[in-house]
Amino acid sequence: MKTLLINAHPDFKNEAHFSNQLEAQFLKKYQTHFPMADLTILNLYEKDIPKIEDGQLWSIWDKQANKTALTATEAAIYQKSTALLDQFMAHKRIVIATPLHNFNITARMKDYLDNILIARKTFRYISEPLANGKVSQPLLTEDYRGLCLFASGSIYTRHDFYEHMDFAPKYLKAMFQDVMGFDQFDIVRAEGTATLKPAEIMATAETALAQAFDKFYQNDNVALDPK
Repeated sequence: MKTLLINAHPDFKNEAHFSNQLEAQFLKKYQTHFPMADLTILNLYEKDIPKIEDGQLWSIWDKQANKTALTATEAAIYQKSTALLDQFMAHKRIVIATPLHNFNITARMKDYLDNILIARKTFRYISEPLANGKVSQPLLTEDYRGLCLFASGSIYTRHDFYEHMDFAPKYLKAMFQDVMGFDQFDIVRAEGTATLKPAEIMATAETALAQAFDKFYQNDNVALDPK
């Protein structure tokens, strides 16, 4: 299966950041297990990601709904958005390396999601609500899998004050599994980066990554669509 690695850190070239270190560890494992396979890397902060605002996606979607012609600028933006969606859907293994910013995902990661959470492409609305009230059904149900390499300054897994503020990973998991239909979406954490020693953080994270990596590629063979 083809793998898309998305780096959502603004400073994605800086090896000191923990989410980037997790990405490096993932890449090391990937190259060891699948040396002949092709991996696509998307650094969000070196791409021009269309946004939901006037003159961009907001205007485009409104014009499409009203069957109004796009301007040349809008058409170019729409082409970028469509390319991001096509790339995303062509990869059934999605890896996201991201830090936590103010208790949420990064701004560029949200912009990216706005380009792939598209009705009739990755999910669809239904005419009648389900028994649980849900009004949409996922469309990416053919063994899509997600893995999030997530770094945070605080610790959100101790069942203390910060547990109820663990919004970002829950949001990502809900979007990928509940909305789009991924079979699995696991999270590997490098947490406590503001208080713990780096070696301690990475030792725990690397152990979790080893387990998650095996699950992520379980039943996949070496033929990951190499070039």
